[in-house]
Amino acid sequence: MSKASRSVPSSSGSRPRSGTPLALVGFDTATADTAACAWRDGEVLHESLLGPSEEGPRHATALLAEVEHCAAAAGGWDGVERLAVGLGPGSFTGLRIGIATARGLSASLGLPVSGICTLDAIARGMDESGGNLAVLDARRGEVFAALYSEQGERFWEPFVCRPEELVERVAALPVPPPAAGSGAVRFRHELARHGVQIADDADPVHRVAARHICALAAASPDGGPLAPIYLRPPDAERWRERNSFQRPE
Repeated sequence: MSKASRSVPSSSGSRPRSGTPLALVGFDTATADTAACAWRDGEVLHESLLGPSEEGPRHATALLAEVEHCAAAAGGWDGVERLAVGLGPGSFTGLRIGIATARGLSASLGLPVSGICTLDAIARGMDESGGNLAVLDARRGEVFAALYSEQGERFWEPFVCRPEELVERVAALPVPPPAAGSGAVRFRHELARHGVQIADDADPVHRVAARHICALAAASPDGGPLAPIYLRPPDAERWRERNSFQRPE
């Protein structure tokens, strides 16, 4: 984190205040994308959304540089008053990288951090004309999902299930909600059969935009603990349990 700390000119740790509102820098690494944004009073100062390379997600190699670009767009770290990070659910490795980066920057810069549910950010990016279903591809033939009212309140807390279980829950609703996210794209056929409206695969609504991480953090400045939202055990733990059952006496 030395690069970030070198960009802070004040050795006392105090932050000058002026008539210009200070900015918020938010980022998310719960999915294969690396998303970052500088946001001030409803205005996007800088935003990036990097898809994975041929080797996989670029969280470890690109996140800190993207965050530095965001801070520069805000006029340097002295112009930033808060950090925000996506807590998932999502990739275990991605979440560890994002949250560790947020904690390191917070410690080195003396900035508070807000943790934001990644599904909340997906839902915020959808049309606000009705209830919204945020669905992320959880791999292993499962999805992470949550249902929201048109005001953005959660009807269903985040959960993990197989797509057919999600379809059963949707079928029990009075009206099928629109859905977005990588899980909605992957299981489009299953959801669409029950009247769920899903935007074209290329629509940006299916990807996490860091501007929504920032907006949610600004709306709830107190935030919450930086605890990743793990809705199931990691693969390594599952394999350990499997091997323990298969080990001969």
